[in-house]
Amino acid sequence: MSRRRRRDYTSFYGKLRVGLALIGIIPFLLVVYLFVRQQVPFTRTMLLLIPLVLFSMLTGFMLIRRSADFLDYLSRETGRMQEGGRSGSVEIRADRELNEIADHFNSLYQRLAEINRKNQEQAAQLMVYARDLALSYERSKQEEQLRNRLSRYVGNNLVEKLVNLKDGVFLETERREVTVLFADIRSFTAIAERMPAEAVVEMLNAYFGMMVDIIFRNAGLLDKFVGDQLIGVFGLVETEKSASENAVASAVEMQAAAKEMMEARRQAGQEYFEIGIGINTGSAIIGNIGSSNRMDYTVIGDCVNVAARLEQMANGGEIIIGEQTYLNCPGDFSCTCQGEVYVKNKLEPVICYYVFS
Repeated sequence: MSRRRRRDYTSFYGKLRVGLALIGIIPFLLVVYLFVRQQVPFTRTMLLLIPLVLFSMLTGFMLIRRSADFLDYLSRETGRMQEGGRSGSVEIRADRELNEIADHFNSLYQRLAEINRKNQEQAAQLMVYARDLALSYERSKQEEQLRNRLSRYVGNNLVEKLVNLKDGVFLETERREVTVLFADIRSFTAIAERMPAEAVVEMLNAYFGMMVDIIFRNAGLLDKFVGDQLIGVFGLVETEKSASENAVASAVEMQAAAKEMMEARRQAGQEYFEIGIGINTGSAIIGNIGSSNRMDYTVIGDCVNVAARLEQMANGGEIIIGEQTYLNCPGDFSCTCQGEVYVKNKLEPVICYYVFS
């Protein structure tokens, strides 16, 4: 590279060589030519001056060439740094101007290196931020999917509470006290036989949509649909009211809504029906129950069976609750004791109450 630069007469180094030749060597040759042609008298003094002039010219040439070499060295070193062939500062001990140029270059190089270091740190930090943002976005997607799944079983007012529960707590298998509500359409089979299939489905969807909304508003969860029967569970999420109060309040609202809906159907000349509701409170097992390829989060236990039996006892428009449910409701509802009744698969009688809706 240095040889190409020296041959390039448009460079400083090349122009310096040409200038030295024009200033020193060509006049010297001219003097020699004049002496040889004897156009200038040759004297002893001139004989002594010729070596002195030659020495002076050579000394000046060496000094200028030394400066030119330093300049060429500075150019090559800065070029290597620019190409990434070396790092660090340029070390040079030359003329004052070249030393100052090298110092200025080193200062700029250090500043650029510091800026590059900060840029690399910021780039690394941005990568961390991007990773955290991607993880946050993925968690948000998962939470949104969880909300969508939960919204099929619980009201929107409870979704946030369920999402914010500690990991796994809500879905752990456990035994706890809950209140279970069963609601069933009376004489549904006979009604369905008199209606087209599409009308039956439309009626059930309207009925279930109304009933599920009421359960959700009262902090209940939908356990499942079994034909025309609806099962709700209360007490899985903490609220200001007790699970029994929320369940009975739901039942009262459900009866009122069903009566209003059926009255509209009766006036329209459509089939109409009544519902019976049974509610019971007690200990139950809560968890994922089923097979490896089909699981349900549900409740099982004696209190669930008793709630189903109480619902079977209820006539259309009636609400029957168990004793523990009644004791957990501090006089908020009008009730009358039905006394002891025997239900299927239980040896001991069950005390139940009729709720005025």
